[in-house]
Amino acid sequence: QVQLVESGGGLVQAGGSLRLSCAASGGIFSTYAMAWFRRAPGNKREFVASISWSGFTTYYADSVKGRFTISRDNAKNTVFLQMNSLTPEDTAVYYCAADRQFTNEPNQYDYWGQGTQVTVSS
Repeated sequence: QVQLVESGGGLVQAGGSLRLSCAASGGIFSTYAMAWFRRAPGNKREFVASISWSGFTTYYADSVKGRFTISRDNAKNTVFLQMNSLTPEDTAVYYCAADRQFTNEPNQYDYWGQGTQVTVSS
């Protein structure tokens, strides 16, 4: 059983940056692909970014490409999401997820964190 704990959310002005972290425990971290998803009020959960087991391959939603960077440190069992040039449209609860499969489909992910709120003011 993998446990995931996100941190790093908060309130930031438009154009600012935040770095989210997700610490994993309870499994062999390097055997899990990781991803970030988000859910804004009234919206369904959407894919943000994913990273393969080694970190060699990454995917991004078009809405965040060029602004967000996903990375991982397998020695520290942690995945990161660096978010730059934030806009109010990025306001959401951000969740990290883990699965042995490398996919962008949220329904495929078995393990989820509790989420961290990101609010971008205009």
